[in-house]
Amino acid sequence: MGRGVCAVQCRRGAGARYGTIDSAPAARHGKGMTDTALLTRAALPDALRVLVEEIPREAWRTHPNFGGTVQFWMQRHLMFRDLLGRLRSDAEAVVDGAMGIDAHAPRLSRMGGAFFSELHGHHHIEDAHYFPQLIRLDGRVARAFDILDADHTALDGLLSRFAEGANGVLAAPPDAAREAVARFHGEVTVLEGFLNRHLIDEEEIVVPVILKSGFDG
Repeated sequence: MGRGVCAVQCRRGAGARYGTIDSAPAARHGKGMTDTALLTRAALPDALRVLVEEIPREAWRTHPNFGGTVQFWMQRHLMFRDLLGRLRSDAEAVVDGAMGIDAHAPRLSRMGGAFFSELHGHHHIEDAHYFPQLIRLDGRVARAFDILDADHTALDGLLSRFAEGANGVLAAPPDAAREAVARFHGEVTVLEGFLNRHLIDEEEIVVPVILKSGFDG
């Protein structure tokens, strides 16, 4: 697989027994930190939650336009949450002594590479294809798409740290491996929190727009 903005390549690193995870591309130049920045916000501003108040989350699955694009897109979000949760649980098992390094390394290489690659690909498709179309469908939440784009920039930096931590585990000598896993667990925990914030907010912007408009890609 070639390198690219949203590509990950499992390659043999010097001294590593398992395929390592390519670092994320340099973070894109985004807007400065504001009260809507991913790393500081607790929720979307009330003015941008107008559509989710009209169509609350508990009503999504019974809406006649729930299906196709929305269902597939929500399944992708569920996959990202699941993969990152498994990576965190595996790291905890190693630190607690319930999983050995030899069992952990191939799982980390496989799941970490899949998570990294799939998330970059998902963000690229959103930025290049979906968001430019969705932003025109309801002017009340147009500014929200700038926030989501800035989120993707912030997540690039967190994904770089994730890749560095994962590669540190995969390249660590046996006597330092558990310590490397403990550091990686910290990076995963931080990324998991910010990614979940982004996914929740993105869902509360995008899903109501699609449900109201009938947009299907």
